[in-house]
Order: sequence, then C-alpha cells, then structure tokens
Amino acid sequence: MEQSVPLIGLTGGMGAGKSTALQALERLGAAVQSSDAVVHELYEGTRLREAVIARWGEEVAPNDKVDRAAVARRAFADDEGRAWLEAVVWPLVGERMGAWLEQARALEPAPRAIVIEVPLLFEAEMEGTYDVTIAVVASEPLRERRAAERGHVLTAERAARQLSQEEKAQRATYVIENDGSVQELERKLSGVLDKLGR
Repeated sequence: MEQSVPLIGLTGGMGAGKSTALQALERLGAAVQSSDAVVHELYEGTRLREAVIARWGEEVAPNDKVDRAAVARRAFADDEGRAWLEAVVWPLVGERMGAWLEQARALEPAPRAIVIEVPLLFEAEMEGTYDVTIAVVASEPLRERRAAERGHVLTAERAARQLSQEEKAQRATYVIENDGSVQELERKLSGVLDKLGR
C-alpha cells in the first residue's frame, strides 16, 4: 500500500528562517503553504477588511487597504482586541487551509511531504493536527540581525506572546539549526524527509 504523504507543521521564532526553510522544502519536492501568506491574502479581501474597519475605524485601512501594523497595534493593546481578531482571522485561515490541503493531497504524483508554516503552531496548540513538527532555530545575534534587516525587532516577538525558540524546540519532533548557508539548511531538511521515508 502506498505510504501516505506526511503532513508537517513548520514553525520557529522571528528571524530563525522559517520562510527560507519553507522554500527549501518546496525545492525538495514538498507541497508548501504559509499561514502568514494566507493571512496577507485575507487582508486583501473584502470580508476581513470590512471586519477590522467596523471594529477599529477607517484609520486601520487608509485608501481601503488594510494597514496590518495599525491592526496589530490595536489588537495587541489588550487581550480583548487580540481575542476578537483571532476569533475572526483563524476560522478564515482554517477554511483556506482546508481547501488547500485537499488540493495538495490530490496532487499526482504525490509530493514528498505537505508542509504548512505556522508561526504560532505551539501557541495555538495545533501540533496535534500534524504528523510531525519541525522547529527552525538560529542563534540570537543572527535572529536579531535578520529581524532588523526586515524592519522588525525581536522584542515584538515577546509582545506577541510567542514561546521562546527553546520552548518551540523542546516541543517539536525535529529541530533544525539554521546558522549556516541555505545549502546546509536544505541538506538538513532533506535528511528529515529521508527519515520520514520520503
């Protein structure tokens, strides 16, 4: 009987290199999706845009385009705002992900794995959804440099109530250190797919 395609949850802290790992897994023959990319798409649509405008006013969507930073500032200002946003966004993301997953499982030939990048995988207690989880980790100075290059600061991670990367690593099935080259990262990820028999 054909071995079923493993479903992998990919996570990691800010600046650890989750997106780079996701791209590497795609090159290695996995079907990949980013929950962050899905959220970006949802903000482009009418449903979520109208919901955040109704909650926080026109200033979160100047010229009818959602300013995600403005939404985040309001949402993370208090527990109620964050809970409201999660209650609106997560079901929409789940809907999109479910449809994508169905398509990925129907692919011919089958991919080596199906990988979904979820930054808050453990925080949202979603690990049970996946066959295995991978946490991408990197040294603090490197993460700080990568985050700064993208205009972020790691303190934002703490404000967003993320687990530390050490906690993510403890809970993951596999931990991938991403302190070297993209080639090294790809080699390590290839090793994980080999272990999964793919």
